[in-house]
Order: sequence, then structure tokens, then C-alpha cells
Amino acid sequence: MEIYIVTDSTCDLPQEIIHKNKISVIPLFIHMGSKDFRDGIDLTRHEFYERIPGFKHAPTTAAPGPDVFCQVYEKLAVAGATQILSIHISNRLSAIVDIARSAGKETTAAQVTVFDSRQLSLGTGFEVLTAAQAAAQGHSIDEILSILEEQIARTHVFAALDTLEYLKRSGRMNFAMSTLGNILHIKPLLKMYDGNPTSERVRTRKGAHKRLIELLDEYYPFEQVAVVHSHAFDRAQALLQEVRGILPSGDIWIEEINPVLGAHLGPGVLGFACISKK
Repeated sequence: MEIYIVTDSTCDLPQEIIHKNKISVIPLFIHMGSKDFRDGIDLTRHEFYERIPGFKHAPTTAAPGPDVFCQVYEKLAVAGATQILSIHISNRLSAIVDIARSAGKETTAAQVTVFDSRQLSLGTGFEVLTAAQAAAQGHSIDEILSILEEQIARTHVFAALDTLEYLKRSGRMNFAMSTLGNILHIKPLLKMYDGNPTSERVRTRKGAHKRLIELLDEYYPFEQVAVVHSHAFDRAQALLQEVRGILPSGDIWIEEINPVLGAHLGPGVLGFACISKK
């Protein structure tokens, strides 16, 4: 029995981790101006965040069709996969899970199981890595799904936005609320837990920074933590140094948030993805 793991480019895993664990990543599309780009292939994340302030209208994003997923599944079957576990961004945030399930039904060369991570960014990425490691250890699909369900109950992703401008551009909030928020210097803090996206309103960047650390304290102690950001590496690095004393030993990732989320959130986002200890 050979189990292969598939995900999409919203997982935000470092490339070296993807290659080391033989994870297949399906890139999403970003439409900027008159051009379409494949996330991480035709357009780097740095390039995306450099260019996004110059666009009058927000870039749009899209998942590839079921045919692309089918091609990936069939290719893995040829490579030796008898079972495929396809893990994707929360169904509350994207239709990718539904597209993957449609493709899975059309794939006959290998059994495809599609799993809703109920997370985003590295919340999903941590699940993908756990699944790949469990598969390498010889666990069955059912055993891996059980491991993932237990991990989801301990996984939190939370981040502070630097501006409301990109939520306004993407149509996720109306102009009046955006203008009021800018006047009051509101920094929305977005949270994701077990498929449930929630938010808080925090005044000023300093207040948002303080609240991020409060949430980190709330979920302590940790099994795994990463810092997530959008075009704010220096601030992310400084935040990591500030909280390093309560984090697990070893390397802590600092990863840039994918353009699918970045199109709505904009540059300057700063936050954490973490798994609390059992």
C-alpha cells in the first residue's frame, strides 16, 4: 500500500519540506491586471506583494478545474500510489475541496480521499506534513485521518491585518466600514479554529501586536509554531525574537502568506500558526 499526499499552494509549507516529504502541490491561479499566474511558479510571493499596491482593483484568485486534479492523481498512480490523500484549505473559505472531490470520483487508477483541513495557511500545512510523515511510517488512511482530527482540535491560526484597504478592494467589507476603520486605526485580528473563522477589532498596530502575544500565551505550551506574514519579514523576525522564550526549541519557520489570502488581506499581515501540546 502506497499512500501519496496532495495539497494546494495555500498550505504555505516551505519548499524544502515539500520536496523532502514528497508532497504534491497543486498551484492556484492569481489574476493580476490582464494576466493569470500560477502561485509559486509564474509569480513569487515577494513579487505579488510588491505589485499589489499598484493595482486599482484587487487581484482575483481561482482554483484549477477538476481536470488538473485528475492529472495529478493519475500521475501519482503511475508513480506507484494505490491511495491518495488530498488535503486542502477549509471549505468555508474556498471551493477547492469540492473540486478535489469531483476529481477524486473521476479517478480510477488510485483511491482518492479528500480531506477538508478546516484550516488555512500553515494550519493546513501542518496537517499536510503530519499526513506525509504518518504515511511514510506505514499508517493507513483511516489512521492518518484520526491523527489529523486530533491535531485539528489543537491547531490555531491568528493574524493581525495592517490595513482594511484590501478587504474593501476585494468586496469583503463595505466602503463605509473600511473608511471608519481607517479613521479609527482599527487593525482587524483574524482567527481560524476548526473550520470557524472569527475576528476581533483592535486599535492600533501596537495594540494588535500585544493581542497576538496574548493569544500565543493562551495556547501555550506548543508542539509546533510558525510565524506567518505578508511582506513584513523584518517585523516577523522581530516578533519571533520577542516570544522565542515560550516557543519549542529548534528552528521556527517564518513563512509568507499565499496570494490567495493575500489578495484579500494585503501586505503587512503578521501572525502565528500553532499546534498546542496534547
